[in-house]
Amino acid sequence: MDLDAIAGPGGAAAARDTRTSPARLFLVALRLGLTSFGGPAAHLGYFRREYVERRRWLDEAGFADLLALCQFLPGPGSSQFGFAVGYQRGGLDGACAAWLGFTLPSAVLMLLFAAGIGWMPDLAAAGWLHGLKVAAVAVVAQAVWQMGRTLCPDWPRRIIALGAGAALLTWAAGWVQLAVIAGGAALGWAALGNRNADPAVRCAGAAVPGRRRRALGWLVLFAGLLLGLPLVASATGWGWVELVDRFYRVGSLVFGGGHVVLPLLEAEVVAPGWVAHDTFLAGYGAAQALPGPLFAFAGYLGSSSRVGPGGVGGGLLALGAIFLPGLLLVLGVWPFWQRLRGAAAAQAALRGANAAVVGVLAAAFWRPVLPAGVTDARSLALAVGLFAALQWAKAPAWAVVLVAAVCGQLWL
Repeated sequence: MDLDAIAGPGGAAAARDTRTSPARLFLVALRLGLTSFGGPAAHLGYFRREYVERRRWLDEAGFADLLALCQFLPGPGSSQFGFAVGYQRGGLDGACAAWLGFTLPSAVLMLLFAAGIGWMPDLAAAGWLHGLKVAAVAVVAQAVWQMGRTLCPDWPRRIIALGAGAALLTWAAGWVQLAVIAGGAALGWAALGNRNADPAVRCAGAAVPGRRRRALGWLVLFAGLLLGLPLVASATGWGWVELVDRFYRVGSLVFGGGHVVLPLLEAEVVAPGWVAHDTFLAGYGAAQALPGPLFAFAGYLGSSSRVGPGGVGGGLLALGAIFLPGLLLVLGVWPFWQRLRGAAAAQAALRGANAAVVGVLAAAFWRPVLPAGVTDARSLALAVGLFAALQWAKAPAWAVVLVAAVCGQLWL
């Protein structure tokens, strides 16, 4: 259990005081998995509501630090974030429990959809789905507002956030997100480096060196699977190994997660004829209506694939393969990240990176969250009302989601 790495004063003692059981982490994540509609950007808003405001497991700076780490790594960003929170609170057991809780609802629903695709109705015109998109607008807007106030208190950081958002809106490629966070870190190091380091963070960073050997083992496993799976698939010709190889490769190479994974998956399963194009699009449309990570779409594709075992077995293999590389990278990079962030120069860089993260989230709000949810005057009015309920009435996120779905069905 890597509990010594928990940020905050007191080092190992504080880690023991803040330990959370895997069962509790699973249940908290399960609720998020059942209610987090709207895609990766909206997930971060739900996470912030749950982990920062409601449970106070993280403060705003800790939330942004973990978010910056997960944005730097390839893989499903929101799932990696939940996995990292579980790891911080309960070690490897807690990390696996948190990931399973968040992923389970959408994974089960996608497997059921694959089994019943022939008779399920079209979801594109569903009013309740429109309502859920409006809820995502309110949740992300509140996250941008609150994080901006906390993480961009001065003009240098506001300029970094504005520049990051403008860059992402100008160039939509997945690598730009990584570049703007790295650029924010560089600007923070140059412009904010004269500030003193936080001694509590320095203590947290100094507590981790003994974990580095294990972390290197996770990184070796990640690289070994990435390089070895194609060789095994080519040598054996086993369909299930080829299935695992393709989905593992997608999970290893996609930055930004969410919708960015669509073209990679299409190239891996539609182009070779594993899944028909219409079947692919039907599953992708259904995935938009579900809570939890969009990467659960892999379960549908693995279940529908003509190569591999198909059915539930193929779906589970695809799910495990696409999520595994991102989780291995979190485990491998985690101790080095914790140690690095304890230095004064690193903290200055993190202040800049955190400001860039605000810009990243603001750009995601502006496109695609806002245009997907607000399409007319009614949806705009609903979005404003939901934002007010979250920001000033302190309504729970699950209640806002429920109200949005009902209003979408009856009014929109």
